[in-house]
Amino acid sequence: MNQPINVNAISLLFSLLLLIVIDDTHADETPVSTAQQADVNASAMTLSCPGTYQHHLQGICMDKDAIFWSFTTTLVKTDRTGKLLKTVPVANHHGDLCHHDGKIYVAVNLGKFNDPKGNANSWIYVYDAVNLNEVARHEVPEVFHGAGGIGFHQGKFFVVGGLPNDISENYVYEYDQKFAHVKKHVIASGHTHLGIQTAAFVNGHWWFGCYGDPKITLVTDTDFKMIGRYKQDCSLGIAPHKDGGLWIASGVCQPRIGCTGKIQSALANPKKGFTLEKPR
Repeated sequence: MNQPINVNAISLLFSLLLLIVIDDTHADETPVSTAQQADVNASAMTLSCPGTYQHHLQGICMDKDAIFWSFTTTLVKTDRTGKLLKTVPVANHHGDLCHHDGKIYVAVNLGKFNDPKGNANSWIYVYDAVNLNEVARHEVPEVFHGAGGIGFHQGKFFVVGGLPNDISENYVYEYDQKFAHVKKHVIASGHTHLGIQTAAFVNGHWWFGCYGDPKITLVTDTDFKMIGRYKQDCSLGIAPHKDGGLWIASGVCQPRIGCTGKIQSALANPKKGFTLEKPR
């Protein structure tokens, strides 16, 4: 005898089959966690700072969560994807900057740059990396021609800056973590226009960005002995990237519009300079 068809059972079976098919279409997809997404964003080849600013970009630095941009009279904090988090007005002239132990250290000159008579007024201003509140100021009068850049390595700060036209070497001023002066280092670099603007210690070498036509990148060892002098431009910012690479900053200023900044990743070769990576 024929059994009656159970409509409810058939409906349930159809629903189960439909769920299996739908789930299988996503079988090869891996859920992206917040950490995974951050890694994807961090691997981007270029990243722009949002907004326009009155003065040009002077330098960049980073911590694991954020990027810090110095636009001469404005400090800017973005996340690692370029989302704007904070801006603060600052004194003219805030130059290059570095990050250490939850704080941002900025080379500041309130006097004249490149004056042979040394009429600079050189300082290091310190900001909380979380909220960009100023927390300290340290005078660095040894930076005779004006503090313009700063880097950190092995527990010490290294400050660079301006240079008069008739000097054919550059100087790096070493300080302890309380900004007591330790030593003045000499780089046998030849003259660079207005001295050194940016500094970063990357993968065992110092990298320095200089103005001029053409712009110049200097590379030294840890004792500031010259490794190379290259016609390459990292004068608006340089910072470590993953696997011994670099972030190289650039920017454009337009009348009545303002100044912008961006960073691009680069491969580093101390004996050849850097090679910008192509955007993906």
